[in-house]
Amino acid sequence: MKTLYDVQQLLEKYGILIHVGKRIWDIELMALELDNINKAGLIDQHDYMIAKLILRREHRIEELKEKDKKKKDSK
Repeated sequence: MKTLYDVQQLLEKYGILIHVGKRIWDIELMALELDNINKAGLIDQHDYMIAKLILRREHRIEELKEKDKKKKDSK
């Protein structure tokens, strides 16, 4: 598991499909659903941790994109 798409595929195995419309919101909702699956004891801890790291990285990337966009818009 290396990409956001891989995390989406993992969640699909549990019947969870996420598409809110904005990528950062999708990532946040995926993180919540992943936490719920973990609390229920349904997911392997290694898979859970790798997926959380991927989501954290992707969230950071989206935040930086939004920050850059705001800088450009304010000029």
